Amino acid sequence: MVSVTHLVGVVLTVALLLAISWWSGRKVKDARSFTTGGTSGSWMVCGALLGTLAGGQSTIGTAQLAFCYGLSAWWFTIGAGLGSLVLGLFYAGPLRRSGCSTLLELVSREYGHKAETVGSILFLIGIFISIMSQVLSSSAMIGSLFGISTTWASITGAVLIMLMVLYGGIRSAGASGIAKLILLYLCSLAAGFIVWRIAGGLSGMREALDNVYQSPTLAQLNGLTDIESIHHRYGSPFARGVFKDLGGCLSLILGVVCTQSYAQCIWSAASTPKARRGALLCSLFMPIIGAACTLVGIYMRGHYVTADELKALQAAGQTLPAGLGVIENSAQAFPAFILKHLPAWLGGLMLGTMLINILGCGSGLSLGAATILVRDVYGNFKRRMGMSGSPLSQLAQTRLSIVGILAAAVVATLLFRSSFINDLGFLSLGLRAVAILLPLSFALWRPGRYNPQSVLLSMPVGVGAMLLANFTSLPGDAVYYGLTASLLIILSGRQRATR
Repeated sequence: MVSVTHLVGVVLTVALLLAISWWSGRKVKDARSFTTGGTSGSWMVCGALLGTLAGGQSTIGTAQLAFCYGLSAWWFTIGAGLGSLVLGLFYAGPLRRSGCSTLLELVSREYGHKAETVGSILFLIGIFISIMSQVLSSSAMIGSLFGISTTWASITGAVLIMLMVLYGGIRSAGASGIAKLILLYLCSLAAGFIVWRIAGGLSGMREALDNVYQSPTLAQLNGLTDIESIHHRYGSPFARGVFKDLGGCLSLILGVVCTQSYAQCIWSAASTPKARRGALLCSLFMPIIGAACTLVGIYMRGHYVTADELKALQAAGQTLPAGLGVIENSAQAFPAFILKHLPAWLGGLMLGTMLINILGCGSGLSLGAATILVRDVYGNFKRRMGMSGSPLSQLAQTRLSIVGILAAAVVATLLFRSSFINDLGFLSLGLRAVAILLPLSFALWRPGRYNPQSVLLSMPVGVGAMLLANFTSLPGDAVYYGLTASLLIILSGRQRATR
């Protein structure tokens, strides 16, 4: 039950972090400082990365997936941490030396404007799916807090995301990210400790899972047949299959490397060593946050059923087993845990931190999408049309693009509200990786080796192969098929003519 103390804690936390964003964004005077900054230290870089990575997918989405699949939900934040590690160790230096301000600009310089345009469109689709997941996460949180409809909760979340980034850009993302880093870590550690204590450790969690699935109806709904299958589902790191879970982790690693939002954090640093240290710090923090959220999801599965599961029980003429509660859906596992099992003052702080973290992640992704839309898509269109100017400044165009992107995300979220938040995240990051990882990497380390037409063709072919594998349920993860198809097309043009 939401109390006044909960709401006061949420409002004060959100107000504090929004104020930090506004204060940091006061120095923004032009489009470059809005999108890349250029003066951030290591902790500011870490804050901006964490603020974009550790959003609704890493917290609410991880708890939701753990509610349904147990320990394997941890792969999302493990992959995000490894992706940040790879970004810092191998890509920070080359990206900063490139002199570019977008990843697609770098691809364009090597393979031409057509590759930039095609890559921009495919890349935007991937980022847009991730923005959807943040709006979906904020909707679950706001709906739990205020008991409003999904439609109004989604609209409210999108508006708050706009406020987070509209006036501060990358500087506000970094400054509020440091504050979120501190609060999120304290809250994650507190949640993990409390779950461990009230559950009675791993043995207590296992016993609770055994009890909840004593009902044949609940077990059948979740595809479980015996105690061994229950223990495998919730105790195995590969509950959804080795190739599926490792493929999801790979999607995170590669998607982080080639996402505009994360590259902007690298470009925002005052120097390459500071960019690298910031990325490495982020890689250390991400898995620990995920571990706490995974524990919360498993605990909630042992003590709650969803509204749909309750309806199935009633339809079978059964009653809710003693000691079990009811939550609206699996996405509300973490918010419900906070509201029902934590002191109100701590719950309010944690809810506010998680909400602002979701909003910050959405704001970072929206900023990255708007930057690509204005500089790459619209910029190329102006060049082709011979347009030399625009009635709006680039800063105004970026801000208007953010508004339009988030409005479209609200509509899309309402159409896909039943999706797993983390599955949207895996798909989004995998799609981005397939679209431009290989062209980007070859442009950085093997320039002049491949035919631009082959590279251009590899982008839609790779994405098409990935989507085909995803929607036809081919064995393994769809990202394998997309990357393989893309690589084969690029290698077919290895001997390219001199330009």
